[in-house]
Amino acid sequence: MSASVPVPYQLSIPPTSEVPPFPPVHVHGARWRPGRAGRRRHRPAVAAGLVLTAAALAVAVPSSGAGGGPEPPHAAASPGGRADASAAPVSAPVRIADAGAVRLLRPGDRVDVVAARADGGPGVRVLASGARVASVPKPRPTLGQGGDIGETSTTGGALVVLTVERATAARLAGAGAASRLAVTVW
Repeated sequence: MSASVPVPYQLSIPPTSEVPPFPPVHVHGARWRPGRAGRRRHRPAVAAGLVLTAAALAVAVPSSGAGGGPEPPHAAASPGGRADASAAPVSAPVRIADAGAVRLLRPGDRVDVVAARADGGPGVRVLASGARVASVPKPRPTLGQGGDIGETSTTGGALVVLTVERATAARLAGAGAASRLAVTVW
């Protein structure tokens, strides 16, 4: 059952030929140099870009005088002689009593951290206002624990990492050891 396919017309392929040699073509007799094309036109733009980049780097990276490098963190002293490190943001892990509330948080959210009064009276203390959520670690389930995901039988609650000032982080750590903490989302 071999059938031949009818060819309606014959394809004609032209014979191969060579391009004859000819001398190079020059525009107005000028000589072309690779790599130099357009350099003069772009020099002012490149120079301006370098000046702007240098100025931006000089502003962004403060130097420490003769050394030329950035200042070490302990070099910026307050009038009392100690470094003012309490204003620098740090990451503070905080255990929140309600694991369900922590599951609602996302990195970048702003929260207030509150603690019940230690004497059991009415009212709460605001420990951190406007703290930014850095991360919400996923809980690791362990064998033999009951309850909700993220809860542990010994501590309860769930962990959240907040970006706060150093002094606020110390308050959160101290209050977290003595009372149950909660968050309110902005």
